[in-house]
Order: sequence, then C-alpha cells, then structure tokens
Amino acid sequence: MDSLLFLLLLLPLAGGVINACVGCRLPRRLVALLAIGSILGSFVLTLFSWSLAAGGGTQVKLFTWLASAGLQADIGLYFDPLAASMTLMVTGVASLIHIYAAGYMEHDENQARFFALLNLFVFAMLCIILADNLLLLFLGWEGVGFCSYALIGFWYEKKENALAGRKAFIVTRIGDLFFTIALLWLFALLGTVDIAEINQRAAELDPALITPLVLLLLGGACGKSAQLPLMTWLPDAMAGPTPVSALIHAATMVTAGGYLLCRMFPLVSLSAVGMAVIACVGAFTALYAASCALAQREIKRILAYSTMSQIGYMFLAVGVGSVAAAVNHLLVHAFFKALLFMAAGALIHLAGEENDIFKMGGLRKKNPLLFGLFLVGILCLAGAPLSGGFFSKDAILLAAFSHGDGLSASLWGIGVFTAGLTSFYSFRLLYLVFFGEYRGSKTGHQLSPLLIWTLPPLALLGLFGGLINLPHLYGGHEMFSHWLGSGSTTEVPFATEIGLLVLMSLFFVGGWWPAHILYRNFKAEEETPWRRFLQQGWYIDALYQQIIVRPYRFIAHFCWIGVDRGLIDGVVEGIGRTMLHWGGYFRRLATGQLSFYLQGFAWGLLLMLGWLLLKTAV
Repeated sequence: MDSLLFLLLLLPLAGGVINACVGCRLPRRLVALLAIGSILGSFVLTLFSWSLAAGGGTQVKLFTWLASAGLQADIGLYFDPLAASMTLMVTGVASLIHIYAAGYMEHDENQARFFALLNLFVFAMLCIILADNLLLLFLGWEGVGFCSYALIGFWYEKKENALAGRKAFIVTRIGDLFFTIALLWLFALLGTVDIAEINQRAAELDPALITPLVLLLLGGACGKSAQLPLMTWLPDAMAGPTPVSALIHAATMVTAGGYLLCRMFPLVSLSAVGMAVIACVGAFTALYAASCALAQREIKRILAYSTMSQIGYMFLAVGVGSVAAAVNHLLVHAFFKALLFMAAGALIHLAGEENDIFKMGGLRKKNPLLFGLFLVGILCLAGAPLSGGFFSKDAILLAAFSHGDGLSASLWGIGVFTAGLTSFYSFRLLYLVFFGEYRGSKTGHQLSPLLIWTLPPLALLGLFGGLINLPHLYGGHEMFSHWLGSGSTTEVPFATEIGLLVLMSLFFVGGWWPAHILYRNFKAEEETPWRRFLQQGWYIDALYQQIIVRPYRFIAHFCWIGVDRGLIDGVVEGIGRTMLHWGGYFRRLATGQLSFYLQGFAWGLLLMLGWLLLKTAV
C-alpha cells in the first residue's frame, strides 16, 4: 500500500518524460491523453491512499539520496492530513486543467512540449507537498520555478512573453536564496534536514536564532507566493497560455509558499516576531493587490492581482496561528480561481482573443452557461454570504479578530476593508465583461466543449467548498480543522460572531452596489492619475528599476566595457598588436635570397671580430 505514494508521484514524471522525449512523434491526441491520464492516475491513487494519512500519517523511504559528512537526505515521502489534502487538491484541479488544456491547445504546434512541462510542473509541486525532508522539498521548489519560467515564456517568439518568463525566474530566485540559507542554517544547527525532526526539535534552538530562521523561510515563501516585496512577477506571468495561469494560480506555484509556512509551523510558531511579520506581510499584500485590481483592464491581470490578494489572506491566517483556516482557504481558493482563469480563457476565445475588458461586454448573451459559471466564481471571490469563499475568508478574519492583541485587530480591519475592495473589483469585472453591449471589434471563435464542461465541477467545489470546515455557528463541526489536528481556534461570543457575520455581509454589499451603479451600463472610464498609479502596481516595478535594475546594469556595463573590453582585452590585444608590429620587422629578414643571408653572415662576423678586438685592447 505504501508504494502507492511513490506511484502517485512518479506518474506525472513519467508522463512528462515520455512526452518530452517522443511526444513530437506521437499523434496529438495521444500526447494529450498521456498527460491527462498520468495526472488522473495520481488523483485516483490519492483517493486509494487516503487512509494512510490518518493519525500521525505515513512516512516511507525509497532510498538514500545523499549521505556525506553527517548529511543524510532520503527520497522519502510523508503523507499526513496536510499533505493528503494538498495532494488531493493539486491532482484533482490539475486533472481538470489538463483536460481543459487539451481543448485550449489542440491547434498549437508545440503541444508535446507544453504537456511535458505541465506534467513536470505537477510532479515538482507534489515533491514539495510529499517530501519528508527539506532537501527533497527544495528539489521540487526549484522544479516549479523552472517549469513556471518555461511555461510563462512558452510562446517565446514574442519578446514580452520571454521577458515575463525571465522576470518570474529571477524574482523567485531571490526568494529561493533566503530559503537556501534557512535550509543550510537549520542543518548546521540540528544536523538534519528531516522536516518532522526539525519541527520536533525546534524548541532546542536558541530563541535568538528562531526569528531570523522564520524570516528567511518567509522570504522564500514570499518569492513563490508573490507576496510583498517579491510580488512583481505574478501580473506579468499572464503572458503564458491560460491553462498555465490556472495551474500557477490555483494548484501549484503560488500555493507553495503558504504550504511551506504551514508545514514548518511548529518552528514558525516559536517566534512571536516572525508570526507578526508573516501576518503583516499577508494583510498588506492583500490590500495592495486588491487596490491594484481596481483599475486593471486585462481580464487575466485582474485575476492575477486577486490571487496575490487571496494568498495574502492565507499568510495572515498563518501569522495569527490558524493553519486550518489558511489551508481551508487555500483549497477553496484553488477551486474557484481555477474556475475563473479557465472561464477567462474561454471568454478570450469568445471575444476573438481580446484581453481588454473594456472591449468586451454583452457576452452573457453569447454564452449564458459561461456567464453562470463565471458568476459562481465571482461570488466566491467576492465572499458572497454562504459561498465557499465567504466561509473560508470569514474563518481567517475571525481568527485575526479573536487573536486578542492590537496588531491583530488592526490587521483584521485591513482584511475586512480589503474584502470590500475585492467585492467591488470582482463585480466590476463581471459587469464589464457580461453586461451592456459588445464593445469589441473582433469576432469570436467556436468554443471547444472541453473549455466549458471542465468548469461545472470547479463551480460546485468552489460554491460548496466551505462545507468541509463549516463553523459551529452554522451548524457545522469544523471537520477540516479536526482532520488537520488543530481543532477550533476561534472561540468568540455568539453575539460577536453574529456581528462579524453581518459586518462581512455589509462589506460585500458595499463593494457590489457601487460596481452595480458604475458599470452595469458602462460607457467609458476616464483615465486619471490615480488609475494609472494603480494600473502600474503603485509603480513598484519602476521603483525596482531605479534602485536595483539600473545600478546593476550600470555596474555590468562598466565591467563589460571598462574592465573586460578596456582593461583585459586592451592589455591582451595590445600585447598581441605589439608583437605583430615587431614581428613585421623581423619578418623582413626572411627574404629567401642567399646573397642577403651571406651579407648578414658577413656583417655579423665583422661585428664579432670588432667586439673581440675591443675586448683584447681593453
């Protein structure tokens, strides 16, 4: 039975390797079926392996990977309730995305390369989730970084796509540096990279060292999950095909950072300062991203900022000590965000490959079913009462409110205000795309059935996903919290909980109503400085260009022109030119004429005789 765990990990790897090696020689449908089958197989195996996660979980080792100088890293898996929940979500959502991609990419000439990378992406994410040691986790960590780079820049013929992939790779590498330092430091302190052992022995560490270690882990998590200040890569990641966007934002890349903090929570929770910083990063990222989404024009860019904001809520939950609320929101968000991205891809096809929501409009008449499915995703994102997004987000805000200190109360206020902004930009998107008259000039394409019929399962999971952790207030038993072993962490008076529920509902309506007034019958939106400010992401990219990129380019240019070409090449080439110049004079001595050589011999002999006579006279 334990071998099933390795099989569910190896199936996506096998599918990716086969398509990478021989996919270009296989029929196109077989390429897609191979990729889909490998992920579906992992999903089915996860269901069969579910009982292995009960209690303390199951830990299995295949073989020792590295063993030297006190370091031992195994190819080993740890399947506990947290890993089981994440694995089921990743394989389930990824299966639907792969099926969707078969329709979306059916005419792409590089289909084999695409599905190979997509399979490897899932394999790398499963390595992160199932690894029982930090070194194997780091292998998956770097794997998702490479695959995201290759998939974001998949259509590299366009320069902007290639630049977006490169940007994602470089920015996330900055976060990876922090994670690498934390990994090596933990090994130096504890002599192990085993995650369970590190968490068990975390209390042995010097309290003065725990906070720097937690902050380093947070730095790594911020890079992968696009949190402040390493968030600039995510909006540009929309350059990749829509299935890639759905996979990155829903099931893989951006959830990796949050998962790392949850997995290492026994260590993270020992630092009050570290927890506070995590909560602050999450809350301020949620607010920043929600504000940027208010003015965006591209449909996938709005959804990208919404992902950044929702991941911020997860970090806030970890920072206030509620792992169950963080993971619950991670799972529910994966369902409705995959739904929204996949529906957005269908909408772009329907609007003739148009991304600008100001050039859409009236699309509910063209495809009412797609409108209904997109509406479900919007309701979950906006936190409509009784939707999955409402329950999962409310649990996070309740945890922050009940934490009992002034900082958490302030962050709760930011979270509630951000929820109102989320409601506004969500319905702004809905109204601009589906209501009014069609404002585009392009004709749409015929939609493949795969682009539509993969969406209803995600709509149902997003809408009713909150039931898996339904609070006692609504007659539930918080089953997911108990499954993770954390129980309920949000005990507040009944009247207070009702008041918070009413407040959240008011903020939902407070976001929807202005959007309804402003955008239901949209005509035009005036371009103002504050809209440009938000569209440019508060000019953070421009700031980084000024304080990081430009000085780096100046130094690189100086090293290239001044040092390499001027000094090194100058000296080497100068010596060479000097030798060539003098060699020209000596070359004239080799005329090939015997008389010239005899004259030279005679003159040389005379010089030698003269020198001898001079020496004799002296």
